[in-house]
Order: sequence, then structure tokens, then C-alpha cells
Amino acid sequence: MRIALVQMPVFYNNPERNFAAVSDLLEKAAKEETDVIVLPEMWNTGYALANLDEIADKDGRQTQAVLGEFAKRHAVNIVAGSVAVQKTDGFYNTTYIFDRKGDLIGEYAKAHLFGPMAEDLYLQSGNQVSQFKLDGSMASAAICYDLRFPEWIRTMMAGGSQILFVAAQWPKERIEQWEILLRARAVENQAFVVGVNRVGEDPQHHFSGHSLIIDPLGQAVLQAPDNSSGIYRASLDFSQSDSLRSQIPVFADRRPELYH
Repeated sequence: MRIALVQMPVFYNNPERNFAAVSDLLEKAAKEETDVIVLPEMWNTGYALANLDEIADKDGRQTQAVLGEFAKRHAVNIVAGSVAVQKTDGFYNTTYIFDRKGDLIGEYAKAHLFGPMAEDLYLQSGNQVSQFKLDGSMASAAICYDLRFPEWIRTMMAGGSQILFVAAQWPKERIEQWEILLRARAVENQAFVVGVNRVGEDPQHHFSGHSLIIDPLGQAVLQAPDNSSGIYRASLDFSQSDSLRSQIPVFADRRPELYH
């Protein structure tokens, strides 16, 4: 599976500019042979949470239209990071997944809301696991703070997923923890972990990127340069995950009855 990470700045409170930037970066990502393009968290609005009633994507319609059309036109899968979405019962931090036909094949709302960035004051939390197939391979998606909850990630990965996509706006001051957690989730789930973080500034934080792809042994397959916007690529071989799971059957040896 050929992965293209989009490490990009996010313009605070400016969906029009962000959609234009994403459209341009998607075109660049699709110029080389690519199976999956991956975007960062909350790329349509940034964390302008107090203004969501004016700037959130209503029912995700704009995101689905723009990215679905692009995926179909270029015959590429897109793990669309996450966007701020307005639904009838409130606002959600939501990931959409599109297949090569442009069909929406997965939707995931962030389950764990991050209080220090006021998510819990403005957003509703999701409560459904993420599982979908990309070109026949099982995958799951999580969003930023979800990464700190291994029991939630394991719940999703136990369904057979061989790759976990993590979209983030992870501030620079905690970037070492970002890398440690990505590596840990990869090792304990014997899976590839694709972490895409934004770069740039918002009114309260600096984001340095440091996007990573980690293999099932916890080694970095790719590390994007810090503080740099661009498209970064790697190829994944799922036989590595298959081999490791046959050698060390972590999922078969679990004892869920103890984990309460």
C-alpha cells in the first residue's frame, strides 16, 4: 500500500482558504502512484471552536462533495483527516474515508474530547468504532487524543485491522509523547500506524508536524521533516504484520474477561 501523507498548515477560522489548500495538496499527492492520501485533524477550521456555528461543514456536505469527487477522478483512496461538522444534535470532529470510486466507506467521530483545547465545551463525542477496508485490507482510524487510550485503539484493532490512521493537531511541546504513543500503538497491535500532524500556528499553539509511519515492530518507516509543509510517501508491506502476528499471537492470547 503506497501512502502519501499531507503535512500542512491549517488556517484558523478560514474554511475557504483551507479547502483551497487541501485541493492543491491533493493534486500534488496524486501526481505520483498513490493508493491512499491522508490528511491531518480539523483541517477545515482549525480549533476556532467558538465560531463553529458559522464555519463548521453542515452535515459534512462540502467535505464529502470535494473529496469524494477528487477520489473518484483520480481513482485514489482518501483518509480525510478530520473536519469540524455540524449535525442536528451538535458539532463533531469527524473523519471521512473515501474509496477509489469516490464512495464514502467510513465515518468516525472523535471519541475522546481534549479538555485543554476546549473540545469538551463545544463538541459532541462519538461512540462508534472505526473499521473499513482499503483495497481489501482492514483498517481503522482515530483522532489525536484517542491515541492516549490504548483500550479504545485495541477495541478497534481487534477486528482485524492491519493499519491505524491517526489524524492530529498535536502541539510541539508534547511532540515526544506523540512519537512514543504512535510507536506503542504499533507494537502492541502488531500493525502499521500512520500519524499525520499539522504544522503552523494558531492563537494558542505551535504545531511542528513530525508526521510518522511506524511499522509493526515500532520502527519508523517514514518521518516527515518538522515545521515543513509537503507530501511525504512510503510503501507498506502487510506481510510484515501477518508474519509477526503468526509468531507472537497477541490477539489470540488476550484475556478480555480480566480487563474491566
